[in-house]
Order: sequence, then C-alpha cells, then structure tokens
Amino acid sequence: MPHLVTRRLAPLGGLLVLALAGCAAPAAPPAAAPTADTHGEIAGAAELAEPALGLTSIAADGRVSHLDLLDETTSDLGAVPPPEAMHSDGRYLFAADDAGVSIVDSGVWTWDHVDHFHYYRAEARILGEVEGGGVATVATSNSSTTGGTGLFFPASGEAVLLDTEALSRGEVVERFRLERPAGPGLVVPAGSFAAVAAGGEVTLHTADGEPLGETTACEDPAGTITTRVGAVIGCRDGALLVTIDAETPVVERIPYPADTTAPRATAFANREGRPTVAAVAGDAGIWMLDTRERAWTLVPTPEPVVQATAVDDKDHHLLALTADGRVLVLDGRTGALRASSAPLVGESLAAAHPVSLIADQQRAYLNGPTEQRLWELDFADGARVAREFTPAAAPLFVAETGR
Repeated sequence: MPHLVTRRLAPLGGLLVLALAGCAAPAAPPAAAPTADTHGEIAGAAELAEPALGLTSIAADGRVSHLDLLDETTSDLGAVPPPEAMHSDGRYLFAADDAGVSIVDSGVWTWDHVDHFHYYRAEARILGEVEGGGVATVATSNSSTTGGTGLFFPASGEAVLLDTEALSRGEVVERFRLERPAGPGLVVPAGSFAAVAAGGEVTLHTADGEPLGETTACEDPAGTITTRVGAVIGCRDGALLVTIDAETPVVERIPYPADTTAPRATAFANREGRPTVAAVAGDAGIWMLDTRERAWTLVPTPEPVVQATAVDDKDHHLLALTADGRVLVLDGRTGALRASSAPLVGESLAAAHPVSLIADQQRAYLNGPTEQRLWELDFADGARVAREFTPAAAPLFVAETGR
C-alpha cells in the first residue's frame, strides 16, 4: 500500500507566491489529482498562454529562491537542509543530503501533449522530506503530474519510488521502498513501472514494487535520463533503454561501439524530452546517444570538457563547459567549434563547486556559486551573454523551472 511520508519541514513563513508579469497569484489549496485527459491541469492551478520560466536555486545554507525570467523578480521560497546534490524535472527540486531528500515544488510546469504544450502556475512550496542513508540519486520522468520519481540511497541500499501525482497535490507518498545492496544504484520510472538498478542487475517492478519478468545485467550503474523514447540507464558496457510496449516495460541494451577506448558515460543531459542526449567521454570528447536510433556516436571536441548537454535542434547545437569556465557551442555532428563564451565560472569549478549548464530551446543557463551569478546565454548568437543576474544568495544549485 502507498505510504504517506508524514515528516514535514518547517512552514515557509513569508513565502512569496510566484508571479507572472508582476501579477500576484492567490495562494492555492492542495490540488486534486489530475485525470488522464486533463492535459496536466490540477485544481487551483492557472493555465497560462506561455511558459512561466524561472531559475529556482538553492544556496549552501539551504535557502531556496526563484527568479522569474519574464519579469526578473525574485521570490524567497523558504529553506531546506543544506544540500549536497540536487536534481530537477523542470518543476520539482529534489535536494539531497546524507540523511534524505527534501522536495521543493516551484509551482510552475509545462505539460507536453506531443504536438502542443500546456503551461501552468500554482503555489510554490516546500513539500517535505524523504529519509534515507547516503546522498541519494534521483530519477524523474518528463511528467510532473503523473507516474513516479525514483530515489536510491547508496549507504542503506533503499530503493524508493514516490508517487508524482501525489506530489502535485502537495503530498509525499512512497509507492514502494525496497532493500537492495548498498552501493551505487538507481530507481528509474518508466510509465507506470520502475526499473531498479543495483547489485549488478536491473529489475523491473510495478508501481507497488511487485517484480516483473527477468533481470538484466548492469555493472556500475551511473547516469539516467528520460527522453521522448524511453528511460536511459548508464552501465559499464553501454546503456539500457526502458520503453513501454503494449503496457509492458521492455529493456534494450545499447552497447558502446566495439572499437572504442573512450571512457564511459556517467551523466546524461539534454534539452528536456529530446531523443538525443550528451555525456562527457573523459578527454576523448562527448558521447551522443540517439535513443530513437539506439546508437552511440563519439563526437571529438577541440579541447577537454567537463560537462555537455545536447540541444538536439535542427541546427545540431551541442553545448559544453570547459575546465576554465567557458561555454562552448559545438556542432553536434562533427564537434566543430562554432562559438565560445568568455570564462564565466572558472573560480567555481576550481573550488569544486557544483555548476550546471542547462539547455533550453533558445537559451542556455549557467550558475556560478563562487561568482554569485546566474547567466543566460544565447548559444545561437556566438554564445553571447544575454542577461546576467546577481542573486542575494549564491546559487549553489540551480534548475530551470516551468519547462
């Protein structure tokens, strides 16, 4: 049976509700669950004509703030325990420390209807915390109102699937909590199912934790992302792709090319939902994984990079971050350099602070914790800095929300 997590964080106090174009939205009560044909709408949410894009960030002390990219106003969303890692699906922020995962609802999201989109805004709030041992890895789908969200706690080996629909109602509900060997692992949602990668294998489960089918080998699981095609799980010898066929989960192996000596991929990034994803291949370049074609391509880079993300647009833009803090705009087919920014986050990278390079359809976003800056870059216009923001609290972690 679903387990309601009752532990809650402190009230937000002076929470400022997100605004669009300077108009304050009334506080919304906990929303009713969406049904399959509501286009992502939940009770109490306002549907918008355009996405309410923002940068939601968490400072080193756990302070959470939201920068509205439309009117450039900033809202204080309260605080969570100081995080060591953070993951986002474009609506929720999952801030992980050694004792659990705190969940922030930015209150803005996009619902993808394949051929068109719906945009919503509701109350921003801190939802609660899920306890577990060790800094959890988090895996999300492309829906913030349906399906599940996976947490794996490496110190305790606990594999947890949260009910994402319940999150949209303001509740933190565990669908299952399974015991696995301690160490690296992932819980990856796929439709109404979940794949658990731990102990050298991947097992499939219903949303209630019941096992399904045979296991699949996966040594050293690291890195996951969901595309329009399915959910990717990184393994030592390649990737597993979990898709849904006739309401049944299917696992396919995509091995690395036989002639490669490039290091494996351990973290994937792209413009949300697109079928092609990017991952750093050590000093050899960037791995591009096309989940439609089930194929890897090693793209050489003009110099070693520390992060990469695929825009996956008609112009094949590929973005990368260098060790001295420059953003490179590359040709995703050849690796040819198209443009480079000035050094922006070199001090943050030198201090081993977390820096995120985020790709959107027309812009890229970058946080500099040491520099205490957020940047918006126009990658199609010579990596030009379109806007620069100076938040009150240094943005240790940042996510683009509302997308």
